[in-house]
Formats: sequence, structure tokens, C-alpha cells
Amino acid sequence: MGKKYIIGIDEAGRGPLAGPVSVAGFFCEAINGSLIIGKVKYKDSKKFNEKNREKIYEKLEKNFAVSLISHTHIDKYGMSSALAMGVENVLKELAEKFNITHENCFVVLDGTLKAPKQYKQKTIIRGDENVEVIANASIFAKVTRDRYMVELDKKYPQYEFTKHKGYGTKLHYEKIKQHGISDVHRKSYLKRLT
Repeated sequence: MGKKYIIGIDEAGRGPLAGPVSVAGFFCEAINGSLIIGKVKYKDSKKFNEKNREKIYEKLEKNFAVSLISHTHIDKYGMSSALAMGVENVLKELAEKFNITHENCFVVLDGTLKAPKQYKQKTIIRGDENVEVIANASIFAKVTRDRYMVELDKKYPQYEFTKHKGYGTKLHYEKIKQHGISDVHRKSYLKRLT
């Protein structure tokens, strides 16, 4: 029969005004071939501080794949398309790296995310709070996106992306007011400012 796997998928960065959306997949081997979904060990990434997220990331990083879908794709095709592409990219990467296929895995996804139809899957509301593999994916999605935004800060220091990671904070709106909309902002999220 070979090995069976469980894959948890979650996203980070659906709401920010700038930068990509991040979709991550975390996989583990099914115990005794049973596709039992483990209870959560690490809660939703938003409940962790940055230092703790980084520690978990380093500990588990061999078991994940991540996809960043650009602000330009979001503006052109919408968030639903970006998330679908992210999920597809993650599953493709896991297939290439670890020989995981739709036949030997079960995919659990957070919120409203969906995998391509050939996968056995289940979408779980608040999965990032209750299902371990989704919670792990949540951490990878968040850490990867945060690191990306820190890199963007070097190119666009005037927006202080390191502080707010592109989210619509008071500081971020002040910086947009001062410097205008940059190349990495989601224009479709800022229509009232253009």
C-alpha cells in the first residue's frame, strides 16, 4: 500500500493592503496508515508572537511547501483565484519533493480553502485553531510572508513594512498618504485612495 499522508493547508495575508498572499501546506505521515487528524499542538499563528512562530518554523520546516501569490495577480484576478493557485502550487511542490499524490493523501484546509477536485479533502472552519496540521501550515504561511515583507521594507523603507507587514494599520495609511501608492500595493484594495 505504501505510505499515506495528511496535508494541512492555510493562508496568511488575505487582508493586507500590500504584498502577496501566502499559502502553505504542512504534511505528516498517517499513523499506522490511519488518516486521523491530530489535535492542535501549536495554535493559529495569530496567537503566537513572532519569536515563537520562528522557533516552530525552524523545528518543522522540512515538512512544508509554501507559495506566495503576488499583489498583481490579486489585483488582476481577485483573491479567490490567488488562493486557488496557491493551494495548487503547494500540492504540486509536495508531489515533486516527497512523492505525495492525490491517491496517497488526505487534505484538510482552513476556512473556505479548497483543493483541486481529485484530492480527498475536508475544509474545516477555524481549522487553524483545532487541527494540528492546519495550525502548522498557518505558522509557515505567516512566517514566510512576514519575512518577505521585511525584505520589501529594504526596497521601500518609507512605508515601514517591517512594522505592519502591509496590513491596514493607522501607521500604514499615514505612510500611503505621505508617499502615495507603491508598486507593491494592492491597487484593488486602495480604490478610494486613487
